[in-house]
Amino acid sequence: MTTTPTRAPTPGPDPAVPPAPPDADITELAARLLTELRTEIARADSKASVLVAALGTTAGVLSGLLAGRSWRPDALSAAGSAFWWTGAASFGLALLALLMAVLPRYRSRTWRPGTPLSYFGDIQRAHAHGQLEQALTETARAPAAALRASLAENSRIAARKHQWIRAGLIAFCTGAAALPASLFIG
Repeated sequence: MTTTPTRAPTPGPDPAVPPAPPDADITELAARLLTELRTEIARADSKASVLVAALGTTAGVLSGLLAGRSWRPDALSAAGSAFWWTGAASFGLALLALLMAVLPRYRSRTWRPGTPLSYFGDIQRAHAHGQLEQALTETARAPAAALRASLAENSRIAARKHQWIRAGLIAFCTGAAALPASLFIG
């Protein structure tokens, strides 16, 4: 009895991996994501601004209450003083972090001839080099490349803003807990 060898099936496309969408769909998706990223950046700026206002209000109320009683930090015990200065430093760090969140961010790379324009700094540089018209033509020819560059830069900006907001919020909460605790400790 002889057996006939069976042929291994020829590999074909993996049915679990869908085919790539057309370029128009990718460009549309990139444009939508860019709009969402810009909205998120504006939202992050608003959050940081609200937190700066809350920080100012908290510090103002606390300072007003203590100044009205002629209170000074040197009246605290060693433990109370440690909490007081930790809270004061935390408020200072919170302010710094929140201001860093709203600090304008620019692209990490500079525009160079032959690349599409993706943000206002690129336009300035192209104009300064006398190549704005050529850069606009390049951008119209390759809109997906400009969108990809904008997506990458805007996602970097949004991530950095959120990191600073997170640090500012942690420092603010630390200060908001440490300063009143220092008064209770005495």
